[in-house]
Amino acid sequence: MNSKEARPHTGRRRNEAARRAILDAALHLLADSDGAPVSVETIARAAGVGKQTLYRWWPSKGAVLLEALTERAAQDVPSPDTGSLPGDLRALATATFQAAQGPPTAPALRTLVREAARDPHLAELMATFTETRRAAVRLILERGRDRGELPADRDIDLMIDQFYGFFWYRFLLGHAPLDATTAQDITDSLLG
Repeated sequence: MNSKEARPHTGRRRNEAARRAILDAALHLLADSDGAPVSVETIARAAGVGKQTLYRWWPSKGAVLLEALTERAAQDVPSPDTGSLPGDLRALATATFQAAQGPPTAPALRTLVREAARDPHLAELMATFTETRRAAVRLILERGRDRGELPADRDIDLMIDQFYGFFWYRFLLGHAPLDATTAQDITDSLLG
């Protein structure tokens, strides 16, 4: 075989429409499950594919759910670059708060948190998902520090904990709003 010849493809390539249908079905099923387990079979049926398709593209149900949540978060909460630390943090907070309150994200996250308390695999999935969200805040804070808008001695991990601790507390308990005014308030509090 000539080294310039393309190697024949030995397996089915991902069909983007099927992939999207699977991720959408996984997120909607998680949102609508009300704590009932979401299986590979139910995801496949809802997406209109065979369960072997899921196993060919993902190693587990958890991997499907993780990709669905991570993609939704990246789509709904893009990483802002307004040119200022307060502007970036406020924009991220506003987008995070807004995205987390609508379907299917809000019920999916609530179900995942509830189920993660009982299922070690889902707890691991939740930890991986939250780490991707923490990385988005870290990027903003480090960029601000590099521009001299944040003192070099500020504990960035603590700031991230404060940001997401605040978010999860209000999101899960629902005792106070997560709106644009609140996004401004948490930004002022963290940077003040």
